[in-house]
Amino acid sequence: MLATLISRLRRNHGLEHATIHVLSEKHKHFSAQGNSTPQGFHLNIYGDVSEADVLDAVEEAYRRMKKGEHHLAVHPNCGTVLLTTAVLTTLAAQAVFAVEQKRHRTVMNLAVIANALPAAVLAAIAALIVSRPIGVQLQARYTVEGDLKEMQIVSIRKVAPSPLTRVFQLMLTGGQLQAASYKIVTSG
Repeated sequence: MLATLISRLRRNHGLEHATIHVLSEKHKHFSAQGNSTPQGFHLNIYGDVSEADVLDAVEEAYRRMKKGEHHLAVHPNCGTVLLTTAVLTTLAAQAVFAVEQKRHRTVMNLAVIANALPAAVLAAIAALIVSRPIGVQLQARYTVEGDLKEMQIVSIRKVAPSPLTRVFQLMLTGGQLQAASYKIVTSG
């Protein structure tokens, strides 16, 4: 039962990403944010993208993935990549500060921070560089699935943007771009 739910979640997550890829091929000035569940996914679009374009993109993404374009499931701006980047960067900087604190044999103080800061910044930069490909690999292996198997699209409908969508609208676009939300329901 749990394995089935996880598989459905991963396939919906992949279709969510594929939809964003298809939209990106046809539109240049928009942002998108989504979240997947075992029952489908929600997609928030910020910018001038018509409802018909979103419906077409979901259906095209589905068709292309069914025909074997499984690579569409992986997206470089996925939360998995962002989380990997945040964790590795934090750990790299913390490791430098811990080494410097141990070297000084004292508690964290201004001198330790000042001595460790340049190395911590370099460690964070190195972590930023390696974290993206690591995050993409983690995403491909654990959080998305490109083979939709028996999945079917049940419905695609526009829904009212949530308060959280409005927060993202402000963060991503400064409130300049229009926000629209969609709920995609799948089965199988």
